[in-house]
Amino acid sequence: MLYFLKRLCLVCFLLLFFDVSLCSCASLRTLASCLDHHNIKNFTTLPYKERDQSSSYNYFKILNFSIQNLRFAEPVIPKPIAIVLPESLEQLQKSVACCRESSLAIRVRCGGHSYEGTSYVADDGTPFVIIDMMNMNHVWVDMETETAWVEGGATLGETYYAISQASNEHGFSAGSCPTVGVGGHIGGGGFGLLSRKYGLAADNVADALLVDADGKLFNRETMGEDVFWAIRGGGGGLWGIVYAWKIQMLKVPQLVTSFIISRTGTKSHVAMLVNKWQYVAPKLEDNFYLSCFVGAGLPQAKTTGLSTTFKGFYLGPKASAISILNQAFPELGIVEEECIEMSWIQSIVFFSGLSDGASVSDLKNRYLEEKEYFKAKSDYVKKHVPPVGIETALDILEKEPKGHVILDPYGGKMHNISSESIAFPHRRGNLFTIQYLIYWKEGDNDKSSDYVDWIRGFYAAMTPFVSWGPRAAYINYMDFDLGVMERISNGANMKDAVEHARVWGEKYFLSNYDRLVRAKTLIDPDNVFTNEQGIPPISLTTPNFKAQ
Repeated sequence: MLYFLKRLCLVCFLLLFFDVSLCSCASLRTLASCLDHHNIKNFTTLPYKERDQSSSYNYFKILNFSIQNLRFAEPVIPKPIAIVLPESLEQLQKSVACCRESSLAIRVRCGGHSYEGTSYVADDGTPFVIIDMMNMNHVWVDMETETAWVEGGATLGETYYAISQASNEHGFSAGSCPTVGVGGHIGGGGFGLLSRKYGLAADNVADALLVDADGKLFNRETMGEDVFWAIRGGGGGLWGIVYAWKIQMLKVPQLVTSFIISRTGTKSHVAMLVNKWQYVAPKLEDNFYLSCFVGAGLPQAKTTGLSTTFKGFYLGPKASAISILNQAFPELGIVEEECIEMSWIQSIVFFSGLSDGASVSDLKNRYLEEKEYFKAKSDYVKKHVPPVGIETALDILEKEPKGHVILDPYGGKMHNISSESIAFPHRRGNLFTIQYLIYWKEGDNDKSSDYVDWIRGFYAAMTPFVSWGPRAAYINYMDFDLGVMERISNGANMKDAVEHARVWGEKYFLSNYDRLVRAKTLIDPDNVFTNEQGIPPISLTTPNFKAQ
């Protein structure tokens, strides 16, 4: 133990190298002693430079395993002083308590897909600990109630796999990337291929088990409806740690139809297809999902120059899917050979981005093979983009083959759920979302600022053609360009923090922002669970605050 404590003290020198001035050997000793006292052995600490190669290897192996955006794996990015991997509910509760006892900030990581790295980075200089949920990934399916309890560290792929093993007539409405963590995905809403039929992942949550900043466990009844409302779509990692979600499984036919087809041609031809898509996709029957990818370097197109790729999913046979599209979107020219009939779980693999030949069991693999650097932004569209807007986008995309946009259709069930039913507010009136993306590899990282400038310029150019008052964004496509929280010491100026956070809070949550502030104040008044775009609490002693 003496050697271990000496090693912890050496860690402080490295942390000072990273300019983490608040770190002390005492806090590290306290953390290690507390974890050891509660028999939590599965943790690692930031190793002293070149002093302990085996410890360094283990630490960075665990840290980098779930860093999905390589922008946040760079050496200059602040590192956690420790990573704790609890293996049970009790260990999770005690891990939170030990971090609090050691006066260390907490970041909660499930799948590591935060677009701005908020589940494993703290840029405000505060020494922090990652509580990594990857070992808490069990899924319990109850066919009698058609529900499942999903631990917060499970991935979407693990969840889909477990459901498929219990039933070939049930699915779940969530995203298509299998390595995304359930915790953060549901926390931000969770849009996917079934959302036009069944709503978001968060719309289909019946209960949850939440560990608060004091390590106490709450269910839906004991946390209260305000907090239960907030954790569904109000952003991940801000309210406590969701130990498990109780999700409602959804009926799917034994046969569905899937396709991924690309169309190339002149710029005017691509513009015509995109323009027609925006009138068709949001109005298709809710059994149909048809998204549109546009860019000059789309891998599916297997060619250079502008193209558009359509990803289609239909809850039924391909004869019906083709008939619907040929009537609504004849310009697409879809043919039978381009459509594939399959089971629902096979469609999950089909759209997963896994390599050709991947099997259903591959959905359980948590490691994302093709990692890159990227930057993303998002918009909502309420009025059809005029031809000049489409031409503007294509002109910009044509000049940068590393960038593209994804257009996701709303409509269907998304229009029929109230904007106040859960914290996620983007419902009726939204035709589709735009996700702007640019990817690059390590060899191009010296041009990273150019790529970021490109996507910011693209976003600025689209201002006249998207939602306004405010210009809305999707919290699961987190974007620090919208604003970040300034550091606030000892809870001071919390009322100012609420107004400062409103800048991005109302873009993500519209008129739901104030209710989120009230829920935050109820469950986490000391703002223990936070990030650069967190929802701040307001003091309960403030006269204008009323818990509702």
